[in-house]
Amino acid sequence: MQLNVLNSLYEDKLFPYLKENSEWIKYLNRNPKNYEMFKNEIKTKYKLRRTDKINNAIENIDLISNVLNILK
Repeated sequence: MQLNVLNSLYEDKLFPYLKENSEWIKYLNRNPKNYEMFKNEIKTKYKLRRTDKINNAIENIDLISNVLNILK
């Protein structure tokens, strides 16, 4: 694997996900341009996108609100 791909994996903190999805090692070795595809798939699969984080925060706020309403 090329050094720039490895550096990108460490900088983006995606290296642990590469270990869990080892089939991507083959694709990243063959063509470093596949890194963006890997990055997008991992973010979708593990819900690491901004919209997923916002939705998770909204769900947590709703849960806390419901618990507080029950306690009243």
